[in-house]
Amino acid sequence: KSLSVDPAAANAKNLLAAAARAVTDSINQLITLCTQQAPGQKECDNALRELEAVGKMLDNPSEPVSDLSYFDCIESVMENSKILGESMAGISQNCKTGDVSAFGDSVGSASKALCGLTEAAGQASYLVGVSDPNSQAGHQGLVDPIQFAKANQAIQMACQNLVDPQSSPSQVLSAATIVAKHTSALCNACRLASSKTTNPVAKRHFVQSAKEVANTTANLVKTIKALDGDFSEDNRSRCRVATGPLIEAVENLTAFASNPEFASVPAQISSEGSAAQEPILQSARSMLDSSTHLLKTARSLAINPKDPPTWSVLAGHSRTVSDSIKSLITAIRDKAPGQRECDSSIDNINRSIRDIEQASLDVVSQNLTSRDDISLEALQEQLTSSVQEIGHLIDPVSTAARGEASQLGHKVTQLAGYFEPLVKASVGVASKLKDHQQQMTFLDQTKTLAESALQMLYAAKEGGGNPKASHTHDAIAEAAQLMKEAVDDIMVTLNEAASEVGMVGGMVESIAEAMAKLDEGTPPEPAGSFVEYQTNMVKHSKAIAVTAQEMMTKSVTGPDELGALASQVTVEYGQLAVQGRLAAHTAEPEEIGFQIKNRVQDLGHGCIFLVQKAGALQICPSDGFSKRELIECARTVTEKVSLVLSALQTSNKGAQACITAASAVSGIIADLDTTIMFASAGTLNAENDESFADHRENILKTAKALVEDTKMLVSGAASGHERLAHAAQSSAKTITQLTDVVKMGAAGIGSDDPETQVVLINAVKDVAKALAELISATKCAAGKAADDPSMYLLKSAAKVMVTNVTSLLKTVKAVEDEATRGTRALEATIECIKQELALFQSRDAPHKTTTPEEFIRMTKGITMATAKAVAAGNSGRQEDIIQSANLSRKAVSDMLTTCKQAAFHPEVSEEVKNRALMYGAECTSGYIDLLEQVLLVLQKPTTEQKQQLAACSKRVAGAVTELIQTAEAMKDGGSEWVDPEDPTVIAETELLGAAASIEAAAKKLEQLKPRAKPKLADETLNFEDQILEAAKSIAAATSALVKSASAAQRELVAQGKVGSIPANAVDDGQWSQGLISAARMVAAATSSLCEAANASVQGHASEEKLISSAKQVAASTAQLLVACKVKADQDSEAMRRLQMAGNAVKKASDNLVRAAQKAAFNKADEDNVVVETKFVGGIARIIAAQEEMLKKERELEEARKKLIKIRQQQNKFLPTELREDTN
Repeated sequence: KSLSVDPAAANAKNLLAAAARAVTDSINQLITLCTQQAPGQKECDNALRELEAVGKMLDNPSEPVSDLSYFDCIESVMENSKILGESMAGISQNCKTGDVSAFGDSVGSASKALCGLTEAAGQASYLVGVSDPNSQAGHQGLVDPIQFAKANQAIQMACQNLVDPQSSPSQVLSAATIVAKHTSALCNACRLASSKTTNPVAKRHFVQSAKEVANTTANLVKTIKALDGDFSEDNRSRCRVATGPLIEAVENLTAFASNPEFASVPAQISSEGSAAQEPILQSARSMLDSSTHLLKTARSLAINPKDPPTWSVLAGHSRTVSDSIKSLITAIRDKAPGQRECDSSIDNINRSIRDIEQASLDVVSQNLTSRDDISLEALQEQLTSSVQEIGHLIDPVSTAARGEASQLGHKVTQLAGYFEPLVKASVGVASKLKDHQQQMTFLDQTKTLAESALQMLYAAKEGGGNPKASHTHDAIAEAAQLMKEAVDDIMVTLNEAASEVGMVGGMVESIAEAMAKLDEGTPPEPAGSFVEYQTNMVKHSKAIAVTAQEMMTKSVTGPDELGALASQVTVEYGQLAVQGRLAAHTAEPEEIGFQIKNRVQDLGHGCIFLVQKAGALQICPSDGFSKRELIECARTVTEKVSLVLSALQTSNKGAQACITAASAVSGIIADLDTTIMFASAGTLNAENDESFADHRENILKTAKALVEDTKMLVSGAASGHERLAHAAQSSAKTITQLTDVVKMGAAGIGSDDPETQVVLINAVKDVAKALAELISATKCAAGKAADDPSMYLLKSAAKVMVTNVTSLLKTVKAVEDEATRGTRALEATIECIKQELALFQSRDAPHKTTTPEEFIRMTKGITMATAKAVAAGNSGRQEDIIQSANLSRKAVSDMLTTCKQAAFHPEVSEEVKNRALMYGAECTSGYIDLLEQVLLVLQKPTTEQKQQLAACSKRVAGAVTELIQTAEAMKDGGSEWVDPEDPTVIAETELLGAAASIEAAAKKLEQLKPRAKPKLADETLNFEDQILEAAKSIAAATSALVKSASAAQRELVAQGKVGSIPANAVDDGQWSQGLISAARMVAAATSSLCEAANASVQGHASEEKLISSAKQVAASTAQLLVACKVKADQDSEAMRRLQMAGNAVKKASDNLVRAAQKAAFNKADEDNVVVETKFVGGIARIIAAQEEMLKKERELEEARKKLIKIRQQQNKFLPTELREDTN
């Protein structure tokens, strides 16, 4: 019945044959029991019926008969032929002796042996057929529809018996047992099917169907139990109702399982395969025919053992059986799968090796003809593709040679098939190359690969797919390893050649492999949560988008940089794919994971096209078509990145909103750092004469709104994604508004009080940092249980957030109160340092590492900050306290950051790392105690309290000493550098030399007189006088400035702040070099100014050059002042003189710039009038003027670039404090 429904169903014919044999066995037993015959007759009849039943196996062996491998079939034939020989001898012997019982046993043994031989022959012929390269092996279906149909029929019949009013209690129990048995089998089949299928829809459907069957069965069993206890009409009615859902669920499941998608696929044996089967089948049929005749003859001899002609016939049949078994064994051995294909493949590869050798001879004799019908790029791609395919086949061939005989022929044929295109491509590449060595390298490596493949085929042929031929397995493994090494060698050469001509095949392969991994089975057990993978995916996706945008720009401005950018895209995509696979596995529901995986794969295709276009553009940078294609690919990649991000957002809107908000807050913190720099420099001024009071209420209101957002964030972690997303977006918006109003408020304080401005901006920066930590904690805690550790971290972050907002509110209220704002700044600094210390003591490793030298430099800042703190505590002045608080915050933060970065350097030992972390924490704790003591002194300024400051500062100093020693231990053996020249002396000499240069320039200016001009130029004469006076003033002022700097430097040496102390030698050397550079710059700028003034007076230079020279004097003066202030005592006489001299230079420079700008403006007006009166109407002159304008614009751009390069070169030799912003 099943076969008639689906004649093509795999294994259906075998099932029918097995059922027929079972019927034959039953008939034999029935005849044995019911009949009484002559001795030996029924045994022979039974054997004949069995042989007739198994003979059908040989009619069309297109399906597997058993699970035996080919070599198992050979062993089975050998074993059964031995048994058959013994049985045939027993038949003959027992006929002669008349032992009927032994005769029957011999006939039964012979029958079983013949059945075994036939099965082995049928299986062997099937394996020979499907092993032919033109045949296709069948495969088992996902489910067995016959099993589902039988179960459905049995369950329906059992349910009918259950609801039949005439059924007895025993029939009810029997029906219940049948239902339970078949529903259990169906559920197990569904479980197996769901684990095998890769289709997520089918997987889910099988699981859901199994649940429905199980649930409806459980409900039915409850009603059956009630019916068993009381066979009432109500119970029987309930039972009838309960059978309905079960029958419906089973029918739905059976219908779904009958889907052709899940059906078995029968083997398709080619005509060549059928021809290869024939010798085996012919031998097996001959064996069965002669065995049938032998049994019939034996049956006659059992009745009449004295008939000589019959004995002669029996002997003839025995010889025929023996001969047919021998031919069967020979045929099976000769037709072993893969042998013929191995021989053919060996011939093909030998031919390829001869072609390579001929090409090598042509290269040596320089007769190799270049292929003009194809490009080098296409040949390299063909060669790469062939090598990769060969590499992918090494393991399958090795596996088939060791234990999968039916696959051996297919795999070796595939392997050999790639060598012809491999050799053609290799010879073609060699013909395109100009370098003789490169030509020979390609051909030699190709030949090595072919020879290793030849060795592999010989080993595979000997192994033959026989798992028991273990003596061949080592040779197969060795040949496979040699092939892999040959593939690796040629791939390395190909990648090197590809990089030389701008190709990116290796990158494309890397992206393709990353995409393939997304489709692999179950990933390793995820170590993190979906939110972590989502965060990493957002980071890598955005990096890909940024790089794609940069590639669009570089395609026009710098195509040679595209290779590095394409490499960045490859690396980022590889990491994105790893995270995407884990995210897809952990995403809920499964559809979201499927969507994430698909979109990451789509992005991979876009990245491949982008990388390929980048390679093409590198080969031909002037190709406009390639540029347009690359720009289009980059846009496509950007769009696909947005699709990936939207899929992530769909899966977890709350976490995605947290990631976006965290990114926004990170940008705000960086912006606040920049604002603090402007405030420290005294350049943060309000617009429109606004005061702090105009913004105070707005700051307080926005801060309170942020507190509400904080509450929403914390509660959102335990709520749904929508609420969390809204809270994250709201908090990011509010912190943006808060920083804006605080910055305006700080500007309203005025640049004359920069320290208070810094205090206020630091307060809002602390709030922003706390919000960033809170958002991160919220993201990790979202959806977790209340007792999860991440919830405790969330609560801790929320407390810090509230503390910092409260601190901001207190700071805002104290800003206008001069009596308390210093105290408030100190309190805020103490709280900030405590939070920094908590972050320092966490186990998280820093994102980057730093050098011990940088660590020492930052650690020394603690010493200065400690001295300032002690001085502020002793003075009690609010201004000193504010300055000390700001300095302390920066010094301790810098020290902790560099301490951790230096300690985690890979070259630092564990012991030194632990020492650094311990003393960093000890130094910070001591500093907190110091600041708290300063706070106590402010509240109770007694002598005893002030004396405690010294003790606290000593503790900090001790920890700083230990830190410096630890930092020195981080360097090679703790060695120090010694500068043979004293930098202090060099600084003194250079400063005096600079002063002498400026004085000489000033004397030159004294000798200059304004040039004579016609009377109509009275105003210009006045301007030249202004130039001379201003230039003289600048020269005099800079001379005084450098002398003041020299005096300040000598004062520092006298005070011992600058010297050759070993611990400070490096730092002082850097400072002295900065002072020297600044002095030289002042001297050079003043000299340039004098030259410009001289040329301007004589009419050889423009006012613009004069303005530029004056501005350079002012800038270099500011750098000299900064260099002196680094170590100077701000209240000393020398520093006061220095400051006054600097102001004089700045004033003189400003006067000169104003005068020159005024003259230039007037000159421009005059030029305009000339243009308007003289050039109107002359089109040729207009064109000439436009040409001149474009020329000047180009010169301006070139000059600007030149200036930037000069400044960049200068900055290399300056300390960080003195470097200009080249932007």
